[in-house]
Amino acid sequence: MEETRGKLIQAARKAFAEKGYANASMDDLTAAVGLTRGALYHNFGDKRGLLQAVVDRIDGEMADRAQAIGNAAGDEWAGLLAEGRAYIEMALEPEVQRIVLLDGPAVLGDPSQWPSQNSCLQATIAKVERLLAEGRLKPVDPEAAARLLNGAALNAALWIAASKEPEKVLAKALEAFRCLASGLLSEPG
Repeated sequence: MEETRGKLIQAARKAFAEKGYANASMDDLTAAVGLTRGALYHNFGDKRGLLQAVVDRIDGEMADRAQAIGNAAGDEWAGLLAEGRAYIEMALEPEVQRIVLLDGPAVLGDPSQWPSQNSCLQATIAKVERLLAEGRLKPVDPEAAARLLNGAALNAALWIAASKEPEKVLAKALEAFRCLASGLLSEPG
């Protein structure tokens, strides 16, 4: 069953990236991996359920990549900024842009409510709590700060994905994200 799910997710990921959700044919997708529509419905309920699984997979990969970049920064504060920056920059990647940032919200609704976003939020809360314990941040509610940081990164990525000039928007978004986040520091730096 897990192998079937994996095949369908991979085929859908390719189809959604190339054609978009609306134009991806479920018959073509299932035939490409030697499965039937019945397998799709059994595993995901419908096309929307399959999109949710693809978005969860890509969003999880994005979070892992951003976290690895943040961990490589060596410092908790630099890591927090690097993680946000990495997430925002991923909005330039065609697959992320189309599936996660354009089709995902249009079909699945508010990305801040997706299960994958909750795990990102929990990781950000933990980072903010550590920075607070070190005295590096102004006294602030950790969950509130984490939600605002994650929301800023997500909305910046959505803005970039929807833009006709994503590279120009990226530069503006990254600078604004840095300025907003820096406002949390107990001492400017």
